[in-house]
Amino acid sequence: MEQTEIEARVTRAHELHESGYNCAQSVACACCDLVGLDRAEAFRLTEGFGGGMGAFTETCGAISGGVALIGYSMSAGPDAARSKAATYRQVRQLVNGFRDMNGSTLCKELKGQSGGPVLRSCPGCVEDAVRLTLSLLCLSSQGIFHLCPFHLCPRVFFPFLFALAR
Repeated sequence: MEQTEIEARVTRAHELHESGYNCAQSVACACCDLVGLDRAEAFRLTEGFGGGMGAFTETCGAISGGVALIGYSMSAGPDAARSKAATYRQVRQLVNGFRDMNGSTLCKELKGQSGGPVLRSCPGCVEDAVRLTLSLLCLSSQGIFHLCPFHLCPRVFFPFLFALAR
């Protein structure tokens, strides 16, 4: 994936967010074509994740949008539950990477609604989740590492490679 495509997807996610999509929808709809998911389906699938799980300000919706795409991409389907372990590893990479970048995965903490400072704005969370999700989708797509956008966020991406090598 070229840097221009990555930036275009980040820009698209921001445009979607500004037009009223929640954080989960913005991430999922900006990248859904990469996993063969229709944008309308991605929109509906992720609607309840906005505002940190239905406005409960729990897990950041941007993370949830990325998790939805990873799950859709990696799942072997209902008749073959063997993909769960690999999917969970990728999801942990996304969540841990996001936490490392922003100090939390909770919407209320990120937005400064729990008594602490604002850690990251919603547009910033959307951008981080898009970049991390793209990195992970690239890593999982048939093991083709030379196409992976490691320059997206080197401080997060390189630990992914070391973890995979173990």
